Amino acid sequence: MKTNLIFAALALVCGSSFAAAKNDGPTIAVLEFRNDSGAGWWRGGVGRELAGMLSNELAATKSFRVLDRTKTEKVLEEQNFAASGRVSGSQGAKMGKMLGAQYLITGTVSSYEENVSNTGGGISFGGVSVGGKSESAYMAIDLQVINATTGEIEFTRSIEGRSKGGGLSLGLYRGGFGGNLSNENKTPAGKAIRATLVEASDYLECAMVTQTSRCMNAFDAKEQKRRDSSKGAIRLD
Repeated sequence: MKTNLIFAALALVCGSSFAAAKNDGPTIAVLEFRNDSGAGWWRGGVGRELAGMLSNELAATKSFRVLDRTKTEKVLEEQNFAASGRVSGSQGAKMGKMLGAQYLITGTVSSYEENVSNTGGGISFGGVSVGGKSESAYMAIDLQVINATTGEIEFTRSIEGRSKGGGLSLGLYRGGFGGNLSNENKTPAGKAIRATLVEASDYLECAMVTQTSRCMNAFDAKEQKRRDSSKGAIRLD
């Protein structure tokens, strides 16, 4: 009986230690996003919403300690920092110290493209139009991970996301994004945004926590493909 109790106690201790270790990831704060693209859906407040969405994706990995966005915004406002600006080394160290973060994550929407083409087959019933069309969207964000102690940029990567759809499509949707992005629920833009942020969270988990050659090789291959594609689009007379 005593032996069973001892084993049970050891299992409980080991289990608790494992759980603590599993959640003992880097403490991070995601700053307000910038926009350097011509995205038509970008408006006031979207930068904060994207930061919140990425924070949620990172928290869902259970590999990070993600600081609450409300706390982050309050500290930045009190210290009069422009969270959406590019953070210098000294600013990064100061902000990290005030927030209690080990790393600051910044994101810039660097590219957005959308294409909608008619494919025929549109119908109308009871005054509601159902169009036959093919839709696609592409989005890229530039990520930076700043060491909040030194202010140095430790990781930087351009992350891409795409959405595709086709056939009959309805223009009425419920649920999904809130705030300034509420109109983008299930649109090509909304799908591309979500795809990009999920990809960004996967990359950050790989680069900052997992750090295996397998996942890094996969992201390096995507980066090389992106760079090759960009080079191919450049034409000199």
